Amino acid sequence: MKKPRHVFAIPAYKESPYLEECIISLAAQRTPGDIVICTSTPNGYINSLAEKYGLRLFGREGRSSLREDWNFAIDCAADELSAELVTVAHQDDIYHEDYRTALFEAFERYPDMSLFCTRYETIDKDGKRIKGRAESVKRILRLPLRLRSLSDKHLIKEVPLRFGNGIGCPSCTYNIRLTGRPVFFGDHSFVTDWEALLRLSGMKGRFICDERELLSYRVHELAATNANIKDHRREAEEREIFERLWPKPVADMLMIPYKKSYKAYDFDGSK
Repeated sequence: MKKPRHVFAIPAYKESPYLEECIISLAAQRTPGDIVICTSTPNGYINSLAEKYGLRLFGREGRSSLREDWNFAIDCAADELSAELVTVAHQDDIYHEDYRTALFEAFERYPDMSLFCTRYETIDKDGKRIKGRAESVKRILRLPLRLRSLSDKHLIKEVPLRFGNGIGCPSCTYNIRLTGRPVFFGDHSFVTDWEALLRLSGMKGRFICDERELLSYRVHELAATNANIKDHRREAEEREIFERLWPKPVADMLMIPYKKSYKAYDFDGSK
């Protein structure tokens, strides 16, 4: 089978001190391929990194938002490089050198794969591994996806998302031939990916999860997740999703362990 065109599209935002490390990890993939940078906040720092690593850079005008920035990244990969598979590569994270190889292996075996995702490790601002309790819970939520022969069924795809978002967004690759565009809807600040995955679970296509750690997910003070916790947007949006899926008393119960997971971003002892 001919390999599909795959692109890592980085939605770069402002001046992340971790962007270069992300680019290096993508350039070091054992299976070579394309990388592009897309941004709604053009600046000299992003320009210099694009030039340094010989990457195509695309900019857009308009308000920055997860939905618009991620959809723009996918559109750039699809329209400019004719990509079928697009990984929205998060600028703060590090991708294992075998990520793309694992992606192609999964696609070769399951050409009806609409979503590819992986297990991840959690690292701090210095790149040191830390205990990621949230990912341990996510692995339990993803157990149904190990039934790969059934992972094209709505229920199997939805169960990992009903008790919380069991899929790590930075690890996701989208088969846009099956997902269509745009992939992301709504105007949330935090649950944009969860909402999209729930919608995709009801569409044609198979969810494939590789339970190897093929991503290092970074938690740090400047992360958008941390900001969303401090102003309570994360809590409000997660509650909104739970209440779509469950009666309010059940949603209240599910929010209890979810709120405890916010401590991963407790950098100042305020929580």
